[in-house]
Amino acid sequence: MHAIWFLAFLPVFLIVLYIKPSPKKSIKGKHVVIIGGSSGIGRSTARVAAKTGAHVTIMARNKDKLEETKKYLNSQLRSNEQIITTVSVDVSNYEDLEKCLNDVELEIGPIYMLINCAGLAICGNVEDFSLQQIKQLVDINFLGSLYSVKAVVPKFKERQEGIIVLTGSQVSLMGMFGYSVYSSTKFALRGLAESLYMEVKPYNISVTLALPPDTDTPGFENENKTKPLETKLISEVGGLVDPDVVAERLMQDALTGKFFSYVGMESFILTTLCTGMSPFKRIIDVLVESALLGLLRIISAFYITSFESIIKKCKSEKEASNKEKSN
Repeated sequence: MHAIWFLAFLPVFLIVLYIKPSPKKSIKGKHVVIIGGSSGIGRSTARVAAKTGAHVTIMARNKDKLEETKKYLNSQLRSNEQIITTVSVDVSNYEDLEKCLNDVELEIGPIYMLINCAGLAICGNVEDFSLQQIKQLVDINFLGSLYSVKAVVPKFKERQEGIIVLTGSQVSLMGMFGYSVYSSTKFALRGLAESLYMEVKPYNISVTLALPPDTDTPGFENENKTKPLETKLISEVGGLVDPDVVAERLMQDALTGKFFSYVGMESFILTTLCTGMSPFKRIIDVLVESALLGLLRIISAFYITSFESIIKKCKSEKEASNKEKSN
């Protein structure tokens, strides 16, 4: 009888453990630096930080966007004591970026949280990319994040505290038609995040890898200009998410020390499928992932088959269209 009761309540107990919120750190009065904070997810994340009571530094290249965002953030503050500052910088230039990070520490105080949202997406078949475009994607999406981490980690270690957030993408976990170069840079961020996690955990520093889905931002709008038809059709499956939703989740997950930050059921499925040797915070998460992996792999097979069918159909239609034109 006791065994029956145990088996009956075990699932409920596990569910309660899984949904139970983790302890949350506070950024009130702390210095938060957001690279790529003038638009999109970065701007929304800066808003969350400002409303939470943090001092916020936003970094980007465009001075006009920075000033416009600064005015917006000043309307979101919890107190008059908060400081909002802007810095125009090229994240692919390590010397300039390091100097800017050092300067804002002297001006506002020690950086407690670094969030790197700077990113660029260019879509297309791999053979159609110029070498300049490839270098640009690597410089902004990967090296910019690596450089910012390299600049702040020594001070974080010295102070024995800090939070680092790197913004990847769903294609940090899976390849997709049209994203051969972009996805490569985002996969690199996962490798950086997982390795960095091991290096800094003993110093009470947390690392979070944000994996936003397609998000309604100026960057996504620009991305659509070069997106192949196949990519558009595949992406339609997931829909579009508001950047404020992504930012709220990113901040919540980072402050509770989660490694992966994602939004929505499809992102949950993808992240669980690709968890592999990634860091974990709670044993209950490992148990849930282990229980779901088999079923989710079967579900993923249907997605993959659907994507391949779309690509094959587009190829056939292109060939038929080219044949008609040649006749």
